[in-house]
Amino acid sequence: MENIIIDTDERIRYITINRPEQLNALNVETIAELSEAFQLSDEDQDIRAIILTGSGEKAFIAGADIKEFADFTIGQGKELSARGHETLFNLVANLQTPVIAAINGYALGGGLELAMSCHIRIASDRAKLGLPEVSLGVIPGYGGTQRLAELVGKGRAMEIILTAGMISAEEAHQMGLVNHVTFPSGLMSRAEEIARQICKNSPRAIGLAIKAVNAGLMNKSRGYQKEIEAFGEAFGTEDFKEGTSAFLEKRKAAFTGN
Repeated sequence: MENIIIDTDERIRYITINRPEQLNALNVETIAELSEAFQLSDEDQDIRAIILTGSGEKAFIAGADIKEFADFTIGQGKELSARGHETLFNLVANLQTPVIAAINGYALGGGLELAMSCHIRIASDRAKLGLPEVSLGVIPGYGGTQRLAELVGKGRAMEIILTAGMISAEEAHQMGLVNHVTFPSGLMSRAEEIARQICKNSPRAIGLAIKAVNAGLMNKSRGYQKEIEAFGEAFGTEDFKEGTSAFLEKRKAAFTGN
């Protein structure tokens, strides 16, 4: 891996985008490396939560690497967007291992889109967030037009996208774009606190819950049906047997993810 750093501590996987001189901008190579890292993490049964962040103090991800696509044709633009959706952004959103975005600085364009693909977002109070694409004559192409509206509502999403402006972490928190805002020094500890809480729970049930929530966002009526199916499926897992037995026996559950 040339552009990211991967670390593991107990059951938490840390993925850090390491291009500080480029403000951790997403280029094709970085997207490919992130895709591989997320897939491998999701397949590792010892990993129960993933924390994604950027290296340095300035940026989480300050957008896409514009020089890579400045001369693209219409067809190349469509291919770029479709490949990004498939290989990274939709992959992260549908991962069965929860992903926490620890937003340590600028989260702009593709950076904010990747943060929105994550299941939980925590921001430093120094972070700035935005989708500036229309100021470049293009639009968000990695899910931003859809996920932002899902998170903050149509009106706020329209204002953020159409003005191409940046908002503060506190503004993002007030509108529900991020879950928590912390001092910079407390960002990773807050992310780890949530990750450790997740690690105590059933991986199988967590994966099923993610599927049900995502299904409802795609199609509300389908979401209720998916919840019913996933709820029933949980009864056939070893984690369900362990969780209920531990509750009845008044002991701590030892989930295996099976």
